[in-house]
Amino acid sequence: MRRFIIRLLLNTLALWLVAQLNVGVLFAPGSNLLDYLIAGLIFGIANAILRPILLILTLPINILSLGLFTLVINAIILILVALFTPLEVRGFGGAFIGAILLSIVSFVLNMFFEPRRR
Repeated sequence: MRRFIIRLLLNTLALWLVAQLNVGVLFAPGSNLLDYLIAGLIFGIANAILRPILLILTLPINILSLGLFTLVINAIILILVALFTPLEVRGFGGAFIGAILLSIVSFVLNMFFEPRRR
């Protein structure tokens, strides 16, 4: 349970940081902490369930592009999350840039805050 809460908070923080950079991914005006937490939860669920399915379905394209198509999948997941949360994504270009930044921010946050496995 502790690991789940840490992952939820890291996802929420990563989404908030990317939204603050104003690159085409932002939260609706008046959003509160609960909105951010819901977006982080839905983003985590989408990454856990939809991302592996999409990666398997697009495996040939991903192999041909040497893995770069994964960025397109991340952008699609970001758009899907925006459909169900107060997160706003401005076009596919904004989702693509937001997905790249979200990957970088999540990597850095996980490096510092993820508990070490023994």
